[in-house]
Amino acid sequence: MKLKLHWQILIAIVLASVIGWAAGEDGAIAGVRLYPVFDFLGTLFINALKMLIVPLIASSIIVGIAGIGSKGDLGKLGGQTVACYAVTTLSAILVGLVLVNIVRPGIVNGEPAGKLLALEVDSGAVAEQIGDKGAADVIEVFLRAVPPNIIDAAGKGEMLGIIFFCVLFGFFMSRLEHGLAEPLFNFWSGVFQVMMKITEWVMKFAPIGVFGLVARVVARTGFDAAKPLLIFAIVVLLALAIHVFVTLSLLLKWVGRVSPMAALRTMSSAMLMAFSTASSSATLPVTLECLEKGAGVSNRTTSFVLPLGATVNMDGTALYECMAALFLAQAYGLELGFVTQFSVVVVALLTSVGVAGIPSASLVAIAIILAAIGLPVEAIGVLFVFDRILDMARTSVNVFGDSTCAILVARFQGETGILEK
Repeated sequence: MKLKLHWQILIAIVLASVIGWAAGEDGAIAGVRLYPVFDFLGTLFINALKMLIVPLIASSIIVGIAGIGSKGDLGKLGGQTVACYAVTTLSAILVGLVLVNIVRPGIVNGEPAGKLLALEVDSGAVAEQIGDKGAADVIEVFLRAVPPNIIDAAGKGEMLGIIFFCVLFGFFMSRLEHGLAEPLFNFWSGVFQVMMKITEWVMKFAPIGVFGLVARVVARTGFDAAKPLLIFAIVVLLALAIHVFVTLSLLLKWVGRVSPMAALRTMSSAMLMAFSTASSSATLPVTLECLEKGAGVSNRTTSFVLPLGATVNMDGTALYECMAALFLAQAYGLELGFVTQFSVVVVALLTSVGVAGIPSASLVAIAIILAAIGLPVEAIGVLFVFDRILDMARTSVNVFGDSTCAILVARFQGETGILEK
């Protein structure tokens, strides 16, 4: 029986820890040093992830936005759904932003954790690339969002501009007459499906890539890297809990006028399914059943809100993306100003729309955020150690966020009897 991917990755992490520790930087077999081999495997996997970024994000955003726009006949329902998703995702990002700035998990004993994590790029060079900007430079964020040459922007990995263009393209594509819009939609849907298959294929090699990345870190620093990563993982889990038990619960109580605990009990099976599969898309049938049969939300609402949410509403993922980027910045010893943190919020909000509902897909989105603010994409390698458990946790939050929005939209639509069983 073939082991599931998450077990393969877990085994790879354990083996990498043991072999990396035993080999160190100078260990060799038959005269071949192991450290360059670890570095090769890890770099090859990171390059494969980078390769996916532009076509995957472009196709997924165009298809997602076009899908929303094509349902214009739903009018009020569509507007309320998008508004709910924007509010919950933005609130999740802000929770993560505040907590990571307060706790500062990337600082250990008053020093940046970069050396412990074997982050090899010079922090001075990174700081120069990010720049020292103030609040007055917020306008630069918007200027970068409208590139004069979209092909050049794609070549340089300027993701803000690519995302903005794709949002516009998808929206106005849905406004074309059917005969023109359908072939375009089919083309981009086809591109998206191909990119999904390539992503799934690349992720099959994740255990090998993770082995190389983790072994490289352990070989250089021993197990010193575990401390900052464990602190980061705990802070992320705390932020996810705050979003569920405070932010979403208050929305349910004050706006939805339902019991948050009743909602959590009703959605528990869907959240457990999401936790075990780390896939909001795979959990969709269970989520539909919980809301319709358990909560009493109409099929009209759930059939629109939930499939859309599984594609574009990723509260936990957006929160994690934001926290991961700031954690790595802290590890490099960088103090990100208002403008750069504002960029993180904007990019996390937009890229969460394009994250596929499959395990570890958010790693691609984190690479986008790092590239957008000038941090080395290679730094995401250190996140793999605890990524599986965090992926499972944030997927559960994604599902509860979708369910919360479905309940709120149902209330806005005048539905009664919700969670009254």
